[in-house]
Amino acid sequence: MSTGLIITLIVAAVVVLAIALFLARRGGGPHSVKRRFGPEYERTVAQHNGDTKAAERELRERLQRHGELRAKPLTPQEREEYAAQWAAVQERFVDAPVEAVVSADRLLSRLAEARGFPGDGYDEQVSALSVHHPRRVQGYREVHAVAVLAREGQADTERLREALVHARALYEDLMEQSAHDSRGGGGRHEHDRAHDREHGHDHAHAGGSGSRGHGRLSERLHLPGAVRRHDTSGGRA
Repeated sequence: MSTGLIITLIVAAVVVLAIALFLARRGGGPHSVKRRFGPEYERTVAQHNGDTKAAERELRERLQRHGELRAKPLTPQEREEYAAQWAAVQERFVDAPVEAVVSADRLLSRLAEARGFPGDGYDEQVSALSVHHPRRVQGYREVHAVAVLAREGQADTERLREALVHARALYEDLMEQSAHDSRGGGGRHEHDRAHDREHGHDHAHAGGSGSRGHGRLSERLHLPGAVRRHDTSGGRA
């Protein structure tokens, strides 16, 4: 092999490596921050006024703090209790929407802590959840923010309903029973399940028949006629 050909091959390899590194930094790599965090990435970029470098720095810091966290399995008794509590929240919404949303906010906090996420503060808990449930954590933020507004009479019933519906997605993720749970090794993370769904390997949500049994209650939350007779805002929201 001639010296010229060897030099050409070396230069070509360096160029390919440089392109790969550039794409990874721009968020195009298969394991990039952007791909892992999905909508949470876009939200963080918006918070940093479009500064992608600052957003990625923040998200990498979250990964450093919480990336190694492994979800704790729930005992059958715990799963039953949380399923019953969520069903009660949904039932209560029809007559007392503010109290139901406040209860849902607290329930998600307790459930996340039971699964092994930090329980010593809302912000740190949300930070950890955003790493492992980036496509669902926004529902927790919404129900928490609306619960605060509702206590001050600043959220109407439709907004309360939407917050509770969005919060249910995170509740179902945290309740999901996985093969890892049965071996005591912690639950599957959301980005793994999203990958499975993309390839046709969907998993049933947690709670088994109990979760499916509460489906009609969830549907009732989508019926505007069932909730608009309650308005806590006096038209302010």
